[in-house]
Amino acid sequence: MEMLHLRYFVAVAEELNFTAAARRLHMATSPLSQRIRDLEHELGQRLFDRDTHHVRLTAAGETLLPIARDVLDQVNSIPWRLREATGPRHGTMLLGMPAGIHPDLRARVNTLAERISDRVDLKRWPGVTSALIDAVRDGKLALTLARLPVGDPALDQLPVMSERLGAVVSATRFAGREAVTLAELSDFTYVSAPPEVLPPYFDVLERELADRGVRKRMKLTGTDYSGVSEVISSSAAFGFSMLDEDSPMRGYRVADVTVLPVTDFPAHMETGLVWRRDRADGGDLDDIVAIAREVFGEPILR
Repeated sequence: MEMLHLRYFVAVAEELNFTAAARRLHMATSPLSQRIRDLEHELGQRLFDRDTHHVRLTAAGETLLPIARDVLDQVNSIPWRLREATGPRHGTMLLGMPAGIHPDLRARVNTLAERISDRVDLKRWPGVTSALIDAVRDGKLALTLARLPVGDPALDQLPVMSERLGAVVSATRFAGREAVTLAELSDFTYVSAPPEVLPPYFDVLERELADRGVRKRMKLTGTDYSGVSEVISSSAAFGFSMLDEDSPMRGYRVADVTVLPVTDFPAHMETGLVWRRDRADGGDLDDIVAIAREVFGEPILR
């Protein structure tokens, strides 16, 4: 049995969806399914009940899940435990930074860097939320800012910001408008960026839109948020983005696109500070996390 098999198993067990687990693992669904079948064959136990619509853990799968998590946690803790035991007293600590972090939140990151400067130099590491979470789980990053939700039980999180979302629409079609309703957009196509750059919340958002009658979908590939704006500016489509004028996400917008409040559909993007629980509870990040809790305090609301 290889360690990767346990990683694959835990991802599927937590997502209970092979497509979502494959996206989280940055791999295709077909080889992931094969690796799970290989693991089941080696253990002589069926770990999942699968049908067209559902994936469920079997009794054997339920038993294996906490064992696999414990093994992976022990392996993932090796790098930071070695650094703690052998590294210099004053080193470098990496903090993950997803795209579009609000200036108010960056200011608090700067404050954290100043408060811990006598212990470590805080360096920022860019990436999408899924990759940054993986890096924290694997011990490559000490902390990360991440778009919530984050459901990994090995990780702890502190909510640090809530940003209101608005509908990205054609400025020509909605000229003179200060707001829009979701009912007005129900015949429009909802367009989103590629799954690999979207925060986890957008999966929740899509389900909520479907429940409210928005059925048409367009998922772009090979682009970023600016590609969403291009499509919206020239067709009957809409998306979602931060409403705040100070949000860096406004830099992705093109001509003839505006963002309006949706009066009958409140949507908020939550950002949290995330770290490995075992590194804070008596581990090498104990003091750092305590200071971070003081610095970030109450979440910023925008």
